[in-house]
Formats: sequence, C-alpha cells, structure tokens
Amino acid sequence: MTRTRRLLSGAIALAAVLSFVTACGGSSSGGGTDTVNPGTSPDSALAAKVPAAVKSDGVITIGVDSTYAPSEFLAEDGTTVQGFDVDVFDAVAAKLGLKTRWVTADFGAIIESVKSGKFEIGVSSFTINADREKQATMISYFDAGTQWATQKGNPSGISVDNACGKHVAVQKDTVQVDDLAARSKMCTKAGKAAIKIDQYRAQDDATSAAISGKAAAMLADSPVCAYAVAKTNGQLELLGDIYDSAPYGYVLPKTATDFADAIKGGLELIIADGTYKKALDKWGVGQGAISTPEINPTV
Repeated sequence: MTRTRRLLSGAIALAAVLSFVTACGGSSSGGGTDTVNPGTSPDSALAAKVPAAVKSDGVITIGVDSTYAPSEFLAEDGTTVQGFDVDVFDAVAAKLGLKTRWVTADFGAIIESVKSGKFEIGVSSFTINADREKQATMISYFDAGTQWATQKGNPSGISVDNACGKHVAVQKDTVQVDDLAARSKMCTKAGKAAIKIDQYRAQDDATSAAISGKAAAMLADSPVCAYAVAKTNGQLELLGDIYDSAPYGYVLPKTATDFADAIKGGLELIIADGTYKKALDKWGVGQGAISTPEINPTV
C-alpha cells in the first residue's frame, strides 16, 4: 500500500508548503546511503544468512516508490530517499552488515523487478495480501489502514460511504484502487452514478488533486493521509475513520527463505533495542508499530 508535488498558488506550488513535495517521482535512481548505520554492530549469525550475491559487494539494492510521504519520499536535494521506511530498513540492513542503495521506481513495477533480480528487495509500503504473497516472500514490519482526506471544510460534501458520482484521487496499483472499484459497483447497483476513479502514477499527484479540488477526495494508507493533512497548512482534512488495517511487508523473491529469516531477525533486534520505535516516532507514525514481525503472515 501504502506514496506530492509542487503548489504555491492553489494547487501549483505545494512545494513551498510541503517539505515532502520537493521533487517528482519517476524511474530514476534515488540516493543510496551506502553506509552502515554508525555505532551498529552486525549480528554475525544473521549476516551469515545473507545471499552471496548481496554479500559480495555488501550493498542491498532496494526498489522504492519515493512519492509516499512519510513512508518514503525525496529530500530537498531531489535525490536522497527519506522516510520511516528508510530509517527502519537502514537499521535492519546494518544488523546484517549491509549498506543500502535506494532506487526510485514505479510502485506497480517493484514486485516484478524483485522477481527478475533487478532489485534485491522491495521496501515501499506494500500492504500484505494473498495476491502479493503468491508472487513474493513478504516480511511484516508495520500496520496501516486506509484513510480518506478532502479539502478543508469538505466543500463537495463527499463522504466515505457516499462518493457516488464524485471524482476521487488514488495512486494506481494500490489496494485503494480495488476499494474504490467495489464502492463504485455498489453505487451503480443502487442506481447511482459510478465513482469517477482518478488514478495517478504517483501519490504526489493524487494528493495535489485533492488539495486543488480537482478531486473531491483522495484515499491512501493512513500514515500518508495523516502526514499530508499535517503538512499542508490547513488545506486538507481527514475524512472518516481508518479502516481495513493490515500489515506492510518487505518484498523478497519466493526462493529467498534464508534472507527472509535474516531480515526478520534484524527487525526483531531493532524492535528489542528501541531503534524501531525511535524511527517511527521521528515521523509521527508510532501508532503503526508491531511487536512481532512474521514471514508471509495470514491476512
């Protein structure tokens, strides 16, 4: 799941208001930290489970959609990927004795790129579901639900349970697209107009559509909507309650069982030593913390 581009007047210069909306997403390389976290000693038993291909250069290449603040988004330099996903996984990688290289990609292409070997892991707020678990090994690390947001004051009068006939913005290839499709079908069955589902390649653009009023609302993962509301100087407000909570998962190839064990072990270590909580609290998303990561959990 669950991913804000420039506005100054109306919807055209949000970069001046949103520190997380400083650059476009895309398919170019993001910034790699290429350093092990200072003061972190690798766990030798976990490091021994790292595949030789990854261990050979000591760097894990990560596919990420860097348009999804506060999970993963570009810093003001337009290159460095930052966010709570980055901080948490950098800490996990350090426990395995690995450096990280974050590479920006379209969200919908990341799982296939992991399967093909282009990326060694996908870390991009992927909601774990049965379909994704058929394609990849997934390790849970955070809980999030779906949340809606609309312009301050809700001028269109939209509600989560009655969006029939309204334009609603969403990032393509997310679980929220299916959510809207099901709601739209309920509209038409009731003899009402279908929801006009406006799908955007990047969450940045979906957020901008909601701020400008081009869309009556947007929906995304709960931490993304909450962060957008907090950072848009009163231009957005949350709509309705969080629902359909589910875990986020790291994406590995189906065959990467030892590597999955190592990453799960690294997560357990940073949960135990407090690094995990500190990273989430830094971004204001501590409510999504989990205590026990799992490999391919039942969802």
